[in-house]
Amino acid sequence: MNASTKTRRLVRRFFKCVALLAIFGVFAVTILLLSLWIEHRTDVTLPNPTGPFAVGRTIYDWTDTKTEDPLAPMPATQRELLVWIWYPAEAQQSAAGTDYLPTELRTAVEHDRGPFIRFLTRDLTKVYAHSWPNAAVSTQQRSYPVVIMRAGASLEVWNFTTLAEDLASHGYVVVGFDAPYRSRVVVFPDGRVIKRLPQNDPERCLERAGQEQERCADKVQNAWTSDTAFVLDRLTALNATDPSGRLTGRLDMSRIGIFGHSFGGATAAQFCHDDARCKVGVDVDGALHGSVIQAGIDRPFMFLLSDHSREGDPEATQILAKMRSVYARLPPNGRQFLEIRGASHFLFADDGVLKSRIMLRILRTLGIIRIDGRRQLAITAYCLRSFFDEHLKGANATAPKIPSPLYRELQVLE
Repeated sequence: MNASTKTRRLVRRFFKCVALLAIFGVFAVTILLLSLWIEHRTDVTLPNPTGPFAVGRTIYDWTDTKTEDPLAPMPATQRELLVWIWYPAEAQQSAAGTDYLPTELRTAVEHDRGPFIRFLTRDLTKVYAHSWPNAAVSTQQRSYPVVIMRAGASLEVWNFTTLAEDLASHGYVVVGFDAPYRSRVVVFPDGRVIKRLPQNDPERCLERAGQEQERCADKVQNAWTSDTAFVLDRLTALNATDPSGRLTGRLDMSRIGIFGHSFGGATAAQFCHDDARCKVGVDVDGALHGSVIQAGIDRPFMFLLSDHSREGDPEATQILAKMRSVYARLPPNGRQFLEIRGASHFLFADDGVLKSRIMLRILRTLGIIRIDGRRQLAITAYCLRSFFDEHLKGANATAPKIPSPLYRELQVLE
């Protein structure tokens, strides 16, 4: 056999190998896409609430006729908020899951997400929650403490339904809300769909340099804290007279807490500094902004962080230093500074359950994500209810200790 014959055979073998690899690759991609499609169309139910109460949910559309919206594109635009309330409810006869989102909102959200994100997330028509629309409030207690819930900058408040339902099942009225021009997309009951303006995106503020970055973030945060104050005003009025009669006299407005994720966590910290009605707050993985950094907080507060152990850049170090500074000035008997080892910033929301488990498994294999989404949500829910129980219900003697042997991923940061 001469050299040219050997070369031709080697070339043929090479191309056969390439062809086989290409066929295998196409087969693997086909199987992956088919698996993702089946997963996308499979029913999924949010984690079960862990408390003794059934959970109700109602939605209000509130307009502030006295205040212009500072972030609206047109002057003299009144502030308007879409308000979600989860609460302890009378037990339901059926244990079947309820729709995650109202139909009109679900349609608008699916359209806003685009085909690629929709494909990597569960079909929202196949997602079920545990809160019953407009159910009667539980009569087991005369009234219930109130917890304000703020979403992060990139998500709407309903994305945190898992945490809201769990708190409500433990005897809290949980109030979250979205605002036009600053929440990603708001769908009002009358069909209006209003999206966020680019200049009101806190994440875009970070693209700016120096003092301009802080001025941008402070402007947006001031609107967020003002929204929160307005909601508390309206809750006081609702407690006096709820047009539906459902929540009249059922809100304990002397026991108010607040928590938020990401920019919502920063808002929670600033609000607890600004407003005496806040009795206790929690920042879930949110970099601080505003005067709270210098002034501190004089009431119970908890920082609950994702895993930042692999972050050593100057920006991350500075963010952590600001948190430590505020933490050091908190009341010694009313503070927690915790990190969930392996946790991801983006899995504190329902995405921990609704994002493709196949893709999340791949990310875990690659070391990008190091915790199961449901596990991260369970730990977060445990920390929130434990901290609020201690400081809103006076459960010092019976409240579980944080951290707990049940959740060894929790690490105390001092």
